[in-house]
Amino acid sequence: MKGKPYFLDCVRREAVLESILEVCRYRGWHLLAAHVRTNHVHVALDADVAPEQAMNSLKAYASRKLNAMGIDGAYCRRWARHGSTRYLWTAQRLSETVGYVVSGQGEAMAVFEAAFSG
Repeated sequence: MKGKPYFLDCVRREAVLESILEVCRYRGWHLLAAHVRTNHVHVALDADVAPEQAMNSLKAYASRKLNAMGIDGAYCRRWARHGSTRYLWTAQRLSETVGYVVSGQGEAMAVFEAAFSG
């Protein structure tokens, strides 16, 4: 990451979570879980694109939403150049990942978990 660390307070975390839900609805991706923390975001989703492309879209939507709120000034660098992306090939690995995203990181902040049927 270049520049000073960017911290997400409660208002910013909720805005980022809303943007994640928005991009998933718009692109037809199935969001399984998301957890927006103070200094990073975890997302588990089923998308028809490479993880890196999904991550770039999520960052872009979040940046647009935060910019529209006008609380960070004219130019603000928020995200690291890349991030960790993984394919989850098995139901067990997916379940473990959703569990970690939702409740494996300490105090819950801005969290989404899809309702599963079955």
